[in-house]
Amino acid sequence: MSNLQTPPPAKLVCSIFSQQKGLINRVIDALCISYGNTDFKSPVIPFDITSYYEQEFGSNLKRIFISFAELVSQDALVDIKYATNKLEQEFSLEGKRQANIDPGILTAERLVLATGKNFAHRIYLGRGVFANLTLIYRKDSFMTLPWTYPDYASKEVIVFWNNVRKPYLKMISETIARNSKIS
Repeated sequence: MSNLQTPPPAKLVCSIFSQQKGLINRVIDALCISYGNTDFKSPVIPFDITSYYEQEFGSNLKRIFISFAELVSQDALVDIKYATNKLEQEFSLEGKRQANIDPGILTAERLVLATGKNFAHRIYLGRGVFANLTLIYRKDSFMTLPWTYPDYASKEVIVFWNNVRKPYLKMISETIARNSKIS
């Protein structure tokens, strides 16, 4: 029998893309109201690796990745996905989304994105939300998987997530040390 334990909290991360950089910044501000300040923010990255979203959003999309300073419980991902979907609706114009928000969690071992789309490698979390294992950490870096989105597989994005992971590990070790002194 396995010893069931609550895992350490995770870094809340988001990918946000839109045609409008100003709108991306407004989305980030709205997310900060719910989840606190960001501690990492990527430069603006052209989101041109796929035409999948062109019909809904148009072309010339821009993306920013962010992480939040406050850690979240790993099992909060379903509620966070619902909150980001609601935020997408709030920023919609005439029923069309103007921004796409993909929340996820980063841990020492992995980067997981929340999605509403089922697929063979996605694990159902509940209430219509699936966990998409996107990157795993091996040998000093995050690594891709056969199903990793090409934009998450780029070197600059991998470096970004590696940089987010470093202070996260320090936060977790400090939390564990603090909790062991209390026990």
